Amino acid sequence: MDPFNEEETKRLFHEHNEDEVLARSQARQAHRLLPPEIAADLPPLYANEQKGEEAIAYLKVFTPWSNWTWYASEYDPEEQIFFGVVVGQERELGYFSLDELYAIRGPGGLRIERDLYWKPRPLKECR
Repeated sequence: MDPFNEEETKRLFHEHNEDEVLARSQARQAHRLLPPEIAADLPPLYANEQKGEEAIAYLKVFTPWSNWTWYASEYDPEEQIFFGVVVGQERELGYFSLDELYAIRGPGGLRIERDLYWKPRPLKECR
């Protein structure tokens, strides 16, 4: 490859820009913690009480700077509260707030992200 070849330079610049556009698009998607299509799948709070850890986690969000992860199996859209599994220092079932997840900031302003490749599975498999 001739580093002074103008056509090659343009091609590389275009490829770099496409990669950057894709990365920015994925980051925007990951920062949208509860898109409508997932919200529609989440049962209301208390709908899965009898299922226990057999209830399905439809959503996974995490801190990219530490080991904290939230798995949601139920949701109240009015209160913006989830129920599911929280894995941090320990693993526990509990409630967590969408507003609080959006408010959390890590080093350098990092934010909580949604796992874009998450496939729903029972809470008992969420570790």
